Amino acid sequence: MEGTHTMPEPTVPSTPPPPPVPPTPPVPLASLLAREDLALRQIAGPRDPGLAVHWAHTSEMADPYPYLLGGELLLTAGVHIPEAAGSEAAGSDGGAPGPARSGAEDYFDDYVSRIVAAGGAALGFGLAPVHDTVPRALVAACDAHALPLLEVPPQTTFSGVARAVWQLMAQARHAELRRVTEAQQSLAAAASRPDPVPSVLRQLARRVGGRAVLYGPEGTEIAAAGTEPGNEVGPALAELARVVRPGSRPAPASATDTTGGTHLAAYALGAGRGFVLGVAAARREPGDHTIASVAAVLLSLLTGEHRSGTEAARSSALVRLLLGAPPESVAPLLGGERWQVVHGRPEEQGPDAVAASALGAALGSPLVDLGDGIVRVLVPGEREPLAQPGWTLGVSEAVAPADWPAADTRAGRALARARATRAPLVRHGARPALADLVPPDEAAAHARTLLAPLGETLADTLRTWLSLHGSWDRTAVALGVHRNTVRQRIARCAALLGTDLDDPDVRMELWFALRQR
Repeated sequence: MEGTHTMPEPTVPSTPPPPPVPPTPPVPLASLLAREDLALRQIAGPRDPGLAVHWAHTSEMADPYPYLLGGELLLTAGVHIPEAAGSEAAGSDGGAPGPARSGAEDYFDDYVSRIVAAGGAALGFGLAPVHDTVPRALVAACDAHALPLLEVPPQTTFSGVARAVWQLMAQARHAELRRVTEAQQSLAAAASRPDPVPSVLRQLARRVGGRAVLYGPEGTEIAAAGTEPGNEVGPALAELARVVRPGSRPAPASATDTTGGTHLAAYALGAGRGFVLGVAAARREPGDHTIASVAAVLLSLLTGEHRSGTEAARSSALVRLLLGAPPESVAPLLGGERWQVVHGRPEEQGPDAVAASALGAALGSPLVDLGDGIVRVLVPGEREPLAQPGWTLGVSEAVAPADWPAADTRAGRALARARATRAPLVRHGARPALADLVPPDEAAAHARTLLAPLGETLADTLRTWLSLHGSWDRTAVALGVHRNTVRQRIARCAALLGTDLDDPDVRMELWFALRQR
């Protein structure tokens, strides 16, 4: 009929996924049954040795579903069972079931199905104080729903069962931690061997009892160790590695799958470099993910050097220089045509190796040298060195490798100017200065002779006073002393040098000498 509407078909709800189990070490149900002090007996359900529980929980609710998280050994004394259902279900006389038999079956079938739906691992039924025997309808329901059913004897308390579960759980956690610790130590030792990548893969394969594979950025197998997987496992592991390899779409850091009963895992190595670690094992033991993650970190470091080649290039450049090659011939190995030299000095205390590396990282270059309280960094010419908190920096202009020694000298002069003027960073000018006309050796010799009468304290005071245009107050603040102390020191300098510090020519000559000092 025109104008009528057809009602849509009702949506059939999909089967909900099984509830997740808690992140606690699983306890094999067989280990709990083996405890002689508990005297538990399994009377229904599957007897798979792989069955495990994650904790014990007591409940007398007729519907325990809302109170379960999954993985529990649920303990009950049957208080919730209606009296009629309990007595009729027992059927101890072995005769024909009474007229209410179907009611007892329905009750226990609903009860067990709700436990299974909540993810319960097993059911323990206590024989005291409510029931003398386990209801036969409950046994049948557990068999029908494949839920292990344990008979708890009268002398065994529920708290004793729970304590045994926690004891076994603590033992499992201790064993897992010991296994992970031993694996970490062996992987670290393997990474220090002459063949680090194959050694790490061999150790990982041995620890997880399977196979470990390193895939390159193009998806090719670079190295592998361990037992050969089945025909379908190898391609499945390579496909899983493709899932975590970076590309046009966002990729997860790791992924897992199962093929033919074999557990697969893939881990992306580093940030965007394309290397992937693949692991295949017949069994997934607690701690395997942690062990594989440690191996992934080590392989990420090893493949990082292999991928970028910076370490090898720097070593090659050093060897060539030591063997007499000119700087311009090794510069291409370092990745640049023009370079700047940066001299740095901390404001508070002398630099150490850690501080020097940190400064190089901040300036974007691993080419760092530490000596005589000065950090020197060779920075690519396209980078713009910026002032760094806590450092005083002098920067040369960008030059070709043949001019590195001259740039080193100019960076030192820029640092001297920066320290004298209390500036965080000074760049050497592109045009030559008057000081550039005097050979460095002659300038240094002149400075040593001229300033010989002055000690360190007086020379620093004189340099600061000249840099601040003879201001007593500003010099006192910069040095952290009283202004009268500054006056006394400057007068002492004038007396020792035998000169008039009010003469601008004298000041210019002393400033030149202090810069070379």
